[in-house]
Amino acid sequence: MPENTKITPPHGSSSPFDKTAQHTAKREAILSESARLFNSKGARATTLADVAATLGLTKTSLYYYVRTKEDLIFQCYASTLDHMMSKLDQIAEAHDSAGDRVSAYVAAHFEAIRRAKQGQGYHVAALLEIASLKGEKREQIEALYIQMFLKLRAFIKDGISSGEFRSVKPTTTTRAILGALDWAFYWLEPVPNDEIPQLASAATSILLEGIAAPNKTYSSTTELETQQTIGSGFDREAQNRLKQEAFFKAGTRYFNRKGFSGTSLDEIAEFLNVSKGAFYYHIKSKDELLAHCYEYSLDKQELAYQQIQATKDSGLQKIVHACHELFMLQNSEHGPLIRYNTITALDEERRKPILRRTRNANRILREFLEQGIEDGSIRPINTLVAENLITGAVNAAMELSAWRPVADVPQTAKEYFDALINGLKN
Repeated sequence: MPENTKITPPHGSSSPFDKTAQHTAKREAILSESARLFNSKGARATTLADVAATLGLTKTSLYYYVRTKEDLIFQCYASTLDHMMSKLDQIAEAHDSAGDRVSAYVAAHFEAIRRAKQGQGYHVAALLEIASLKGEKREQIEALYIQMFLKLRAFIKDGISSGEFRSVKPTTTTRAILGALDWAFYWLEPVPNDEIPQLASAATSILLEGIAAPNKTYSSTTELETQQTIGSGFDREAQNRLKQEAFFKAGTRYFNRKGFSGTSLDEIAEFLNVSKGAFYYHIKSKDELLAHCYEYSLDKQELAYQQIQATKDSGLQKIVHACHELFMLQNSEHGPLIRYNTITALDEERRKPILRRTRNANRILREFLEQGIEDGSIRPINTLVAENLITGAVNAAMELSAWRPVADVPQTAKEYFDALINGLKN
């Protein structure tokens, strides 16, 4: 071999002496483990010491990569969004058909969760605490999220242009799909890993059928009783209840918009134009207020479901009513309903009963789905998957107004849930 011939390592190989590769690998491990802890314990309950301990690092070593928990959340979310955009780019490169691209995206979403649970892949963080980030960090993450959103929306728009998909509302439908899938990090956790691919196929079937199927009309005809609280000016108990509900509504607005960390009780008191003393007479702490906000939203949700259960409608019609009623509540004086992004901010003692109650409420949706399959209004689908896709979409509907105007609430509700409902319809 001539003396001036340069020897290069094989493509893709890494040298144990490559400090850049080592640094990148360690940073990826830190961010993956942080995502796992954030998803299970919540960002509030996770400390830098927790992350260091699970990776066998000293806090000093961890500080070389991240200085504060806010910086860790920021880096973790940025890495997650980078992974998602890279996957979308790979899918666009590998598939020409819009349907194949959407199918590949759903499969990749479920597969990422399966591999991470099995200890084989990168943990993808559920983006629950974006609202807790401040200033430039929040702006950067929101900008990355918009880029990711636009890549997925392009799949939908291309499918409409080619005639492969019907004329759904691209922005609204993309929000519904992302919301439906975002809930998977939670409900797939207890599912055996070998069952996840089958559940991914079931989810793909519902979503693709919903956007690729010819228009199937459905309507929401049952009028439910208006949810309201009436109290006499001379009834002190009723007046106190009205005051508490005002606190819960205002608290929900702030928690939904600013997250747990960014919400201030003093700011809520000022918004309600009440003295701090009067506010703290009813609400002892931010943790207590957040728990009450979940309970208040569940009260509204359960009442709506009970009214729907009492109707003689088909299973599909009950699903339509449930989706539309919760959307109407969110956009009425009786709302908003809580966005589950803050659930991990609650300590375990408060979180467990709320999640148990949430699961019980969501099971009513599965009853409606099972009734629909039996009465023929819903095609044979996996009811576990359908229940959780609907739950995720309902939860994400709380922030639809940030993406598009919601002037005509009934029409917007129909457009938002259009893909899911058509994906169920027989």
